[in-house]
Amino acid sequence: MLSAGDVPSLTDVLLERRIIVCVGSGGVGKTTTAATLALAAARRGKRTLVLTIDPAKRLANSLGLQALGHQVQEVDRALVRTGAPSQTGELHAMMLDQKAAFDEVVAKHAKDPQAVKRILTNPVYAQISGSLAGAQEYAAMAKLHDFDQTGSWDTIVVDTPPTAHALDFLDAPRKLSEAIDSPAIEWFRKLQGGSGSGWSFVGKTGAFVLKRLAKFVGSQFIDDLGVFFTEFNDILGGFRKRAEETFALLRQPRVGFVLVASPEPMAVREALFFHERLVTAAMPFVGFVVNKVHPALPTNADEPAVVAALSANPGIAALGLSGTTKTMAAQALFSAHGELETLAEADRAAIEQLRAAGGAKSLLIEVPLLRDDVHDVQRLVGLERYLLA
Repeated sequence: MLSAGDVPSLTDVLLERRIIVCVGSGGVGKTTTAATLALAAARRGKRTLVLTIDPAKRLANSLGLQALGHQVQEVDRALVRTGAPSQTGELHAMMLDQKAAFDEVVAKHAKDPQAVKRILTNPVYAQISGSLAGAQEYAAMAKLHDFDQTGSWDTIVVDTPPTAHALDFLDAPRKLSEAIDSPAIEWFRKLQGGSGSGWSFVGKTGAFVLKRLAKFVGSQFIDDLGVFFTEFNDILGGFRKRAEETFALLRQPRVGFVLVASPEPMAVREALFFHERLVTAAMPFVGFVVNKVHPALPTNADEPAVVAALSANPGIAALGLSGTTKTMAAQALFSAHGELETLAEADRAAIEQLRAAGGAKSLLIEVPLLRDDVHDVQRLVGLERYLLA
């Protein structure tokens, strides 16, 4: 590990940066890491919000909440401040309702309340808003942008979906724009004459195509489709502007991306891939957090020493085991220890890959494999000693 003079600690990052984005593949402890970092910031006097895009319920449970929804909830201050370095911090949490967030973006950029109503009640929108490429991730980015603009939070920690979707988190503005600007959709707009007033300018070819389509999907659906794309086109400029602002926000020095991984080969490959994407996109990468690391515990003891230790243990001595049985037990212990050392060696090799990719200016924090699951505030506080050491 590099000295503190070369690389700031994760504590420094929490105190200096306003937005921390945790990304990583599923099952590596990303949600737990995000919750721990948010709690740590709050315990150091920050008014903190942890925003989860991952629908996992673990975050709510670990913060002592029954459930998380689209409304911001405050975590019990007594839980947050007990034994904390500061008694002024607050921790709030919410889980993004992606449909509701996308509706909010529409309402913000539509030209008038009636346009908002027409879009939100359009059956085509109801289908598309949840499935259009990049729509959900775009909504998440827009919500993060809104929270940042309010100035109400000292620190915002974002718990993103697993890596494949976290990549969509970065690509969402482009994907959404490409989907809405596709040639097929542009054709529908032109057929309506750009006014949403009907299909009066379709021409013979267009009329033939629409008639054939109507046989499969119904004429009402065709009308709904045309109205939706015309209305949506009116607010697309606002969508693009917000996308550009959010993408610019994520590149600012006050933002930090923390890549959460485990030493498992698949998790390491995904972490390396996403790290490359962050670097290519000029995003402010802070470092890696590697969870579930098998610690290396070399021993100088030999078999006779282990047998002697077993014999000296009152509980084992009371069993009246023979010398042969104790020897067999010692051999079994050495075998188990050897397997653990092999796992630890494999973990070290995987961690070195991440260290090499991150370079001398990036953090690399190791959290050992813990026996107990982390499911409450007290255990989150316990994780601080590893993450913020």
